[in-house]
Amino acid sequence: MLFCKSNLKILFFLISINCVCQSQKVADSLLVIYEKNKFLSTTEKLELLRNLSFNETNNLQKSIKFAEELILFSHQEKNYLYLYRGYIQKGNKLRLLGELKEALESYFKSLDAATKAKLPTGQGLAYSTIADVYSEFGNSKNAQIYYAKAVKILRKTNDTIGLASTLLNSGDAYINSGNLLLAKEKTEEAKTIFKQVHYESGEAYALGNLGMIYAKQGNDKQAEINITKAIKLLEKIEDYYPICVYLTYMSDIYLEKGNKTAALNYLINSLSLAKTHGLKKEISEANLKLSQLYDKLGKPKESLGHLQNHIIYRDSLKNLETVQKIADMRTDFEVSQKQAEVDLLSQQKKNQRIVVFATIIALGCIAFVAFGLYRRNKFVQKTNKIIDYERKRSDDLLRNILPESTAEELKVNGKVKAKRFQSVTVLFTDFHGFTHYAENLPPEKLVESVDFYFSKFDEIIEKYELEKIKTIGDAYMCAGGLPFPTEDHALKTVQAAIEIASFVEETRRLNAFNETSFEIRLGINSGPVVAGVVGTKKFAYDIWGDTVNIASRLESNSESGKINISESTYALVKDTFDCEYRGEIIVKNKGLMKMYFLNPVQVKKRITPAVSSLLQTTI
Repeated sequence: MLFCKSNLKILFFLISINCVCQSQKVADSLLVIYEKNKFLSTTEKLELLRNLSFNETNNLQKSIKFAEELILFSHQEKNYLYLYRGYIQKGNKLRLLGELKEALESYFKSLDAATKAKLPTGQGLAYSTIADVYSEFGNSKNAQIYYAKAVKILRKTNDTIGLASTLLNSGDAYINSGNLLLAKEKTEEAKTIFKQVHYESGEAYALGNLGMIYAKQGNDKQAEINITKAIKLLEKIEDYYPICVYLTYMSDIYLEKGNKTAALNYLINSLSLAKTHGLKKEISEANLKLSQLYDKLGKPKESLGHLQNHIIYRDSLKNLETVQKIADMRTDFEVSQKQAEVDLLSQQKKNQRIVVFATIIALGCIAFVAFGLYRRNKFVQKTNKIIDYERKRSDDLLRNILPESTAEELKVNGKVKAKRFQSVTVLFTDFHGFTHYAENLPPEKLVESVDFYFSKFDEIIEKYELEKIKTIGDAYMCAGGLPFPTEDHALKTVQAAIEIASFVEETRRLNAFNETSFEIRLGINSGPVVAGVVGTKKFAYDIWGDTVNIASRLESNSESGKINISESTYALVKDTFDCEYRGEIIVKNKGLMKMYFLNPVQVKKRITPAVSSLLQTTI
């Protein structure tokens, strides 16, 4: 944890194989390979199981099953590197399920495997995760023991970010136990390291923690200086969530000291910042604390007003907390790329030792040595070509799965900042009765059919300059208005939806007796979203927010062959397209919502030539 009472926790994972951002789409693709794994080599099977466990997000129990299979197979092969990875994966998933005791046992086993694999960075990571679990248990004494072990090992590695993160979490544990002197010592060192490597977010967290330590010591001036510096850095990197938390926490400290005026000012600033940046959770918490504080100040009217606002925002936060955590995650492509190069160079060194040994034995065989050196030189050239090829392939793959501007930002900075878009339009499609088809068709035929439709969908959204987000089974999701904001995103998305619906209907009409002819439902909604990249080895560009959830609900409440749009989208396209009002329909978790069916045949005014051509084809 960064500090008590906040639920804000810094988890800079120490190596790339233990990140917390996954891709279910990747897991679904790998599952096909897994079910036909009789031709895989040992290493390929180990890596496949690790990736399956890592990327499976829809079913954590299924992810644990893959991790356990990886553990069993690694035991059989006596491969301690993958044994360590299997236990780390299992521990991470158990921790997400809240099974802290079982997660702790798995982390201890990962430590044993990392030791046998002679993997110092892995040992440091294992010790650090063990300490984090003890900290979550509230066992500060055990947490500090294992933080100390992690720090001792990580000081001998090149993982400065991991070292600084562990020191910061260690300092936080000391804050929780009341040992402010040691808390300050650990946090100061973490701040120094973060500053040396220009890791601004880590430096900001360290400054924030120092501010709270000073506040607890009664040094209000130094507390405000450090908090102010932390806030400036966080504003620079546009990380507003921890700023609100720091301000709220400072309010708690001053309230405990009886300084209600200072406490009130910090809360008002926190609420103002949260409103400016649309941070619903922080708006809710600030309103609750303001309600409690105004009650203590004898102002029941203000207290009641803030309590009502707290309830309003609290009820809209059922899914937002998880979304924000995912959207705030940072990626580091360079770490995984460098690790691949290190592995290849290590293999070269092993081969060099073999060559040297052979040379010593065959001193009298000059010709043999020359031949060996020749082969070694060829191997080095071949290896370098492999490295160049893999680097180019990584670049090509990156540009294929991410928007070009996002991919370039990732390559240049090693990370991608999450961005908030005030107005985009999200389109969901789903094949009606797909489950019935899936039960009666061979898997190969089903995949071939879905690929046929989705390939055409890709062409259509590219035509209208939309951004494909992902596919989940038979569902297809795309959005207009990002990664570059546009004013006509709603019109373009509606036009694409019309062409998709037309294509599916035409395909079904021409292949009426074909068992893979589907009917489709479409749903469209417009509003704000958060967009960003998740993953450190398997990248995915995704969007989150109520706008996405409502678009999915609109698709679910649509009818076969029809395009169901929300009131917000209707307001953007009503002057161009004729729409049929459906009334207010009950939506799961949202209550009554106004919906409209789009009538693609009737166009109210002239639109782009490309769309005019499409509508003639549709009619």
